[in-house]
Amino acid sequence: MMQEAGFNVVRLAEFAWIFMEPEEGRFEFGWLDEALGILAAHGISAILCTPTAAMPAWVPRKYPEVMALQKDGTRLTWGVRKNNCFTSGTYRLLSERITRAMAEHFADTPNVIGWQTDNEFGHPFCYCPTCRADFQDWLRRKYGSLEELNRAWGTHFWGHRVTRWDEIVIPDNPEGHNPSACLDWQRYFSWLNVRFQRDQVRLLRAVCPRHFVTHNFMGLFPELNYYDLAEDLDFVSWDNYPVWGKPEVPYAASAAADLMRGLKRRNFWIMEQTAGPGGWGVFGRNPRPGELRKVAYQQLAHGAEGNLWFRWRTCTAGREQYWHGLLGHDGRGLRRYQEAAQTAQEYHRLAPELEGTTVEPQVAIIYDYDSLWALRIQPGFAGNSYTAAMQRYYNALFRAGVNVDLVRPTEDLRRYRLVLAPELHVLPDQVARRLIAYVEAGGVLLADCRTGVKDDTGLCHARTLPGLLSEMLGITIEDYEAVPEGVEFRLDWRPAEEGQAGSLPHAANQFTATQYVDWVTPQGAEVLAGYDEWYLRPFAAVTRHRFCGGTAYYVGTVVREPEFYDALIALLLESAGVKPLVQPPPGVEVSIRSGHGKRLLFLVNHTESAQTVKVPAGGTDLLTGEQTGETLTLPVYGVAVIKL
Repeated sequence: MMQEAGFNVVRLAEFAWIFMEPEEGRFEFGWLDEALGILAAHGISAILCTPTAAMPAWVPRKYPEVMALQKDGTRLTWGVRKNNCFTSGTYRLLSERITRAMAEHFADTPNVIGWQTDNEFGHPFCYCPTCRADFQDWLRRKYGSLEELNRAWGTHFWGHRVTRWDEIVIPDNPEGHNPSACLDWQRYFSWLNVRFQRDQVRLLRAVCPRHFVTHNFMGLFPELNYYDLAEDLDFVSWDNYPVWGKPEVPYAASAAADLMRGLKRRNFWIMEQTAGPGGWGVFGRNPRPGELRKVAYQQLAHGAEGNLWFRWRTCTAGREQYWHGLLGHDGRGLRRYQEAAQTAQEYHRLAPELEGTTVEPQVAIIYDYDSLWALRIQPGFAGNSYTAAMQRYYNALFRAGVNVDLVRPTEDLRRYRLVLAPELHVLPDQVARRLIAYVEAGGVLLADCRTGVKDDTGLCHARTLPGLLSEMLGITIEDYEAVPEGVEFRLDWRPAEEGQAGSLPHAANQFTATQYVDWVTPQGAEVLAGYDEWYLRPFAAVTRHRFCGGTAYYVGTVVREPEFYDALIALLLESAGVKPLVQPPPGVEVSIRSGHGKRLLFLVNHTESAQTVKVPAGGTDLLTGEQTGETLTLPVYGVAVIKL
C-alpha cells in the first residue's frame, strides 16, 4: 500500500529501545533488519531514530538516578517518555551505547539513508543534585569568576550575593527568583539538550558518514534555542500539526516553517505531518476533505524538501491510540490514505521543477530566544507574549502575500530590504550597533514596545529607552505604562508635516491601543499616530525617522485591530520598495520558491470556499498543465503551483 501510494521513505524505531536492547548489553536487530528488507523490496528507504526518548524498564530498575527529579524532590515515574535526567552520566553512557550499536549494525544497510536524533527534544527539566552541580560548572565556565557572576546577576539586590559556586541554587520559581539567574537556567537547559544531541551526532557521523543526521523540531516550541540545536545537523526537520479546533488560517504553521528554514538558512523536512485527528485522551476534529493535501503544500511552499505523515496506521494499543494515522485501526486505505497518495504522486511530478529552489525573501523578522525567555520570566505587562508580538506582524505579511525569513539577531541583514524586530527586549550593544548599521546602509527597520530594555545578562540598561537605538529611531521614551484590563485608548493617525507622507494608505483613521503604552517623545521622528487620552496627547504612538540612508519605524503600543498591522505593513513594504507579486484574497497564502533559473509561485487556499486570485498571465500550472490567464480560481482547500 505504501508503494502504491508513491511513498518512498519511512521513519522507524524512535521508541524501540527495549526491542533492540531487551537487556543491558544484549542487542537484537533481526526484527528491524526484516522490516528494512521488506521496505527495500518495495523501493522504500528508511530513516532510523536513536531511541533515547523512551528508556526500557530495566534502565531505571538498575539505575534509578537516571530519572529526572521534580521540584518536589520526587523522581518521575517510569512509564511515559522524555523522563530522563540529561546530566546523568549513566544515561549518557547508555544512550551512547545503543546509538553506537545501531549505527554500527545499520551503517551499510542499503536503504537506510539517514538518522533522526532522539525525538522532540525539550523535556524534562530536572532539579537533581547532579543538575545543580552541572549548572554551577556551566556558570563557572561562562563567567570565570564569582565577582563577574555577581555583577551579571545583580546579586546585591535582596542581599543574594554568592561567595561560593556551590551556594548557587536552581532558580525553580521564575516569578520570585532573580530574573538573570532564571534566564541563565533556561539557557543552561537548552545547552544540556544540545550537548546530549551532539554526543549522538558525533558518533553517527563517525560510524555512518554517508547518512544525513536531522532532528524533529517542534516549530515555535519555546523551551530550547533552536538555532543552537540546529548547528550540528545536516538539515532541520519538524513536526507539523496545524489541524486543531475550528478550521482557520494556519498562520503559526507558516511562521514555524519560516523559522525552521531560517535556523540553518536552508530547506527543511517535515518528519511528522498531520495524518488524521490527533489526541491522547481526547482527540480533535478530522481533517476536512482536501485539508491533508493543503497542509502538505503549505510546507512545500515554504521550503520543505520531504514530507512524512505521522502515522501510517492508527495504533490499537498504548497512549496514542487516538493519534490517528493515514489508515484507521482497521488498516483500510480510505479517504486520508487516498489523499496522501494523491499528494505523494503530485510531489514526484513536481520534483524536477523543485530541485535547487528555495524561498528567498526580501523581508526578515528577528526571532530571539533570549528575548522570548526574558519576557516569559518578566512579561512587563499582562498578556505580553513574544511569540504573539511576532505573529502580529507576521500574519499581516502573510495576508499581504509576502515571504519572510525568521532569523537570529546576529544574522547578516544586508540581504533584506525590510527587517522587523518585535519586542527585542534583550538587546546587547553589539546587536544594537548592527541594527543601526543596517539602517545607515539604507535598510528599513521596525522596532516596537519593550525594545532594548535589557542587556545579555538580563540586567536593565542604565539608559533612557530605547537606549542605543534612540538616535536611529529619532525618539526617546522617558515613561511607559501597562494598560489595565478593560482600559483602552483611541489611536488616531495624524497627518505629518506638509510635504511629507505620514498617513497610512487606505487605513481607517482610528484604532484601539491596549495592554501597553510607551510615552514616546519624538526627537526628529515624524509622528504617524498618537492617542486621544488627555495625558497621552503630547506623545507619539507610531513614528518614522529618516536616518542616514534608511528609515526606522517605531510602534509604542499593542493595537487590537489586525487591520492596523495590515495597513502598517503596506506602508513598510512601500517604504522598502518591496512589491508583492500577488495580492491574495483573505485566506489565500502566497509563497515563491526560486533558484537555478526557475521561479515557482505557490497558492494555497485555506478557506472553505472557492477563491479567485489575480496571477501573472502566461505561466504554467504544474498540477494541471494549463497556462494561466489573469485570474485563477482555487477550489475549497485548493492549491496551485505556477511556473512563472
